[in-house]
Amino acid sequence: MLLVVLALFACKKEVPEPKPEDTTPPAICHEGTRWSEGQTLFAEATDAWGLTAIQATGVRLTAVDFDGDGYTDLAVRKGAGADDIAAGTRDTWLLRNTGLGTFEDVTEASGIFVGRDGNPLRGRPGVTWAWADVDNDGDLDVYTGLNDAENTLEEYSEIRLNNGDGTFSLAPATAISLTKDEPYGASFTDVNRDGNVDLWITQYNAKQDHLYLGDGAGGFEDVTGTAGLTTKAWRSVADINNAEAHTYAWAALACDLNNDLFPELLSPSYGRAPNHLWRNNGDGTFQNRSVASNYAYDHRTDWTDNESARCWCTLHPDDEDCEGVPAPRIVCEEDADAFRWDHTYDREPFRLGGNSGETMCGDLNNDGWMDLVTTEIVHWDVGSSSDPSEALFNTQDPDIVFERPGNDVTGLVREHTETAWNDGDITGSLFDIDNDGWLDIYIGDSDYAGSRGRLWHQTSPEQFVAVPVDQGIDHWRSHGSAAVDFDRDGDLDLVVGHSSARCDEECYDTFTIRLFENLTDSAATNYLQLELVGAEGTNRAAVGARVEVKTAEATQTRYVDGGHGQWGNQEDLIQHVGLGGACEAEVTITWPDAAGTVEKYTLGGGYRYRVVQGEGWTVVE
Repeated sequence: MLLVVLALFACKKEVPEPKPEDTTPPAICHEGTRWSEGQTLFAEATDAWGLTAIQATGVRLTAVDFDGDGYTDLAVRKGAGADDIAAGTRDTWLLRNTGLGTFEDVTEASGIFVGRDGNPLRGRPGVTWAWADVDNDGDLDVYTGLNDAENTLEEYSEIRLNNGDGTFSLAPATAISLTKDEPYGASFTDVNRDGNVDLWITQYNAKQDHLYLGDGAGGFEDVTGTAGLTTKAWRSVADINNAEAHTYAWAALACDLNNDLFPELLSPSYGRAPNHLWRNNGDGTFQNRSVASNYAYDHRTDWTDNESARCWCTLHPDDEDCEGVPAPRIVCEEDADAFRWDHTYDREPFRLGGNSGETMCGDLNNDGWMDLVTTEIVHWDVGSSSDPSEALFNTQDPDIVFERPGNDVTGLVREHTETAWNDGDITGSLFDIDNDGWLDIYIGDSDYAGSRGRLWHQTSPEQFVAVPVDQGIDHWRSHGSAAVDFDRDGDLDLVVGHSSARCDEECYDTFTIRLFENLTDSAATNYLQLELVGAEGTNRAAVGARVEVKTAEATQTRYVDGGHGQWGNQEDLIQHVGLGGACEAEVTITWPDAAGTVEKYTLGGGYRYRVVQGEGWTVVE
């Protein structure tokens, strides 16, 4: 049953700054620097961290501190979950960060993938993961989503509850049990701000996405229909164009996009199906803003530079809209099945969109409103109508509208040296690579010849420049990423996966995930980190909390993520904020409770702070 949140709860409640027992530590103050071309940002540290020996191959990466020791751990998945530890077959790894610069494999010991039959060695399928404190007991639990199309065992999508001792058990209420389920994305969130995390699950293959309300004990109730999130089968072109039909979701996202404290729900869609954006009305229901927000697809609708369309019109010059279409640059086949064009449907808006991998949420331009970055697969022959990976900037409209200035404007461009090329962008990360106070962008380009990880540095608001490979991330066929301060030295490192699809000479001999250590000089930059702990009425992990960090240079905004991306990419719940040249900051935390409680602090740079709602902060040594 939906909990209706009254309008009065939308008002923010300000709480005086609690006074910690100890005094504010002196800021660790440095001049502050920014990356400039010629400076090497990252160095590979895969072997040093023991990942080569573990050989944890995978493209589905989540990075959270599952054991609560202050060091971020890794969950790595490769495929359908065909684990058989006894036989040496592995698709799933839970890797504990020892705090000593290494990872250890605790998959078997944790019991995280023990099946319903209790066998600790057989494993179970479960490729889509998301983490949050489901039962509010102070540790992180995990949703493990299972693709039923690949499931030959008596297993289901489940909640695994953290026992607090490094082990996991099935939730007693069996939590989520779905049949014929194909979850490609999962996001924990608190849509009604009742203090219990809810779960947004998006599905591939034109199936209904689902919203589940959590009861705070590991149980969930499907409220998709009563929340107004029901979509339609693919029968009507009008329904598809209006983003009223099912998605072909490759990811999920929950993020507050209009600053009303209620999170919106997003479903990035592959297969040139419109992306979905659902505005949270704050009363337990949602409004479809997919097309009106400019998120469903972009404004580029000129299909006449599509090589297959040009072939069609060359062979069928009298067909509708074919007059004046230029000649193709490819050899046309008489067989209509030989090229990718359906003249009846491929001129429709939904077919002139993109193949979205995932959507990332972050305040790129530091204006206090969350922007989006989409990743897209693009082929050279489709032409300009296919949406590329790009930044969408929030116009601050309460009804939610985004602008797409285009990569030629923002600088998120890439050079293609060949006529025939493919961009296989699927996953990515938003993070401040040099602690200058501005988010930068990493996009994993995978699965095609010449595809590699690409890093852009934000040089001024909404302006990006590509970081040369030899100074940034040198990684072919990059699929899966997480930006985290693994070594606790005050800058963000990057772990990346490697796709094995369409392999040729560019694929690596092994598919071990790679860790790139950030080389930013910790003796020159300023930062602070925040670990948030919710009180009663707020989910314990503070998923959905809004953090504003104000200095004389800029005001940055962060949003605590409950999982996003393809198959559940997720980065640390610890909020890392570069301070540029500032040594301290005014920090405002808006907690995701019914009252929207606000707490304010003045904190010095150079520390990680643990902030407990209503109790103040302590320094994490």
